[in-house]
Amino acid sequence: MSILRRRIGWTLVGLSLLLHILTVYCFARQPDRFAAFTVLPIWLWGGFGLLLCCSAFYFFRAPLSLVMTAVWAVTLLVGADEAKVLANLAKSAPHPGIAEPFHGRPVIRVATVNCAVFDYGDPSADIAAWHPDIVLVQDAFPHQVKRIADVLYGGRGDYRARNTNGVITRWKIEREVRNPTQRNQQVTVLTPDGTRIEVVNVHLQSAATNLRFWDRAAWREHRVNRALRRSELGTVQQVLEQTTHFPQAPTIFGGDFNAPANDIVHRQLGRDFVDAFAAAGTGWGDTYQRRFPILRIDVIHATRHLEPVRALTVTTRHSDHRMVIADFVKR
Repeated sequence: MSILRRRIGWTLVGLSLLLHILTVYCFARQPDRFAAFTVLPIWLWGGFGLLLCCSAFYFFRAPLSLVMTAVWAVTLLVGADEAKVLANLAKSAPHPGIAEPFHGRPVIRVATVNCAVFDYGDPSADIAAWHPDIVLVQDAFPHQVKRIADVLYGGRGDYRARNTNGVITRWKIEREVRNPTQRNQQVTVLTPDGTRIEVVNVHLQSAATNLRFWDRAAWREHRVNRALRRSELGTVQQVLEQTTHFPQAPTIFGGDFNAPANDIVHRQLGRDFVDAFAAAGTGWGDTYQRRFPILRIDVIHATRHLEPVRALTVTTRHSDHRMVIADFVKR
């Protein structure tokens, strides 16, 4: 093999190594200045790294390319959000209809769905098929929230609508806390056994979509966009802490976060909440875009009082997001 071919092979392996170092750093530390980098899933960057390794081996027989391939494989297995469900292989998925008890214990079924202001049609029937006890809806006007509530519970449920958000339940909403942010809401749901559950429904700042990575303005746009979302979520958390006995109060915190599940935005909740899909989900968990989902931006979190036992993402033709269904039991 010529010296030139060897050098090209080594160069490709070196580029793969540099990309790996950058990827691990960005996804582990989540620096805001690299928010544009982490808005794409880690497996996409891993795909580029593996392509460099495979090219180095196939065309130039660079031996270290095999080592880098193994390194990338381990990194993606550990770092990819989609790989977390491998730990849940023994868990069962929720099924349409009334939620089945879990080992004899009653289940609370929660759903979250972005309704896209009914641009794709009325999702009420798709939601009703799962018989949820609590539903978080985003991108739905008040009359649309009422429509969903009527279809689900025939006028016997309760709901609160605020701007383009809504919380719907088969039980009673005891109070609503006014949140200073525009697309977020908080209510207290009273269950039949007297338990009060705080429900926070969020629709955070819309994500930046500029992927012109060669343009410094794109990197600045993503950095500012993430900062706005973190600030907005921080305000919602402060309201929750100031108006309840949190973290002693059982709380469901979900909705459309407009940020991938491994984004630092979700880490703000990591101390007090469990991600239902990461803990108990089965199948492909990404929710956006509906036809080819590569990002899990619709998430249901819960405090330690509620144990997630089943979770699933469900395709509905009446939204550009997939719906998330999660079953909980009280601890």
